[in-house]
Amino acid sequence: MLAAQETDRLTVGDIVAVLRDRAFALLIVLLGLPNCLPMPPPIPLICGLLLALVAGQLAAGMASPWLPRSLLGRSIRKADLQRAVSRAVPILRRLERWSRPRIRLFEHGLAMRTMGLLILTLALALIVAAPIVGQIPLGLAVSLVGLGLVERDGVVVMIGLGLGALGVLLNLGFVYAVFTGIMSLLSLA
Repeated sequence: MLAAQETDRLTVGDIVAVLRDRAFALLIVLLGLPNCLPMPPPIPLICGLLLALVAGQLAAGMASPWLPRSLLGRSIRKADLQRAVSRAVPILRRLERWSRPRIRLFEHGLAMRTMGLLILTLALALIVAAPIVGQIPLGLAVSLVGLGLVERDGVVVMIGLGLGALGVLLNLGFVYAVFTGIMSLLSLA
């Protein structure tokens, strides 16, 4: 459908319209991927805030993500998009060999709203993640959850949520260590 358009550029709005119900899942993957590697501090914060916006909409039961008009109007050259897709296709084909629609519980309204709340929890943890390494398990978890939603594979979603729980615990441990360290410094003064 996108290839049939006459212009040499596609807007974000065009892409979201074609993705329809999978636009949420793709946005979740895209916001999780940058955090799978050590990134400087503003990256997890920005991705976490955007992910919280997307997760909130998913939890509210919206049919497709709302994005600001300024973002929907941005465009990308078709050639650039085709090059990115051609690079991603081999990876997605490998994933599709293993992944398949299983445990379809996550496709229904209430389950998707619950997924929105769980992803919102991961987004909030990502916002306060420990610098450099704290965001990696959360980024992997968000990416797996998003991929599981794209492929409609509940097993991948549950693996992602399990990894996310470990990431949240790791970051809670970091916050606890910082808090107790500050408290001990204040008691010394």
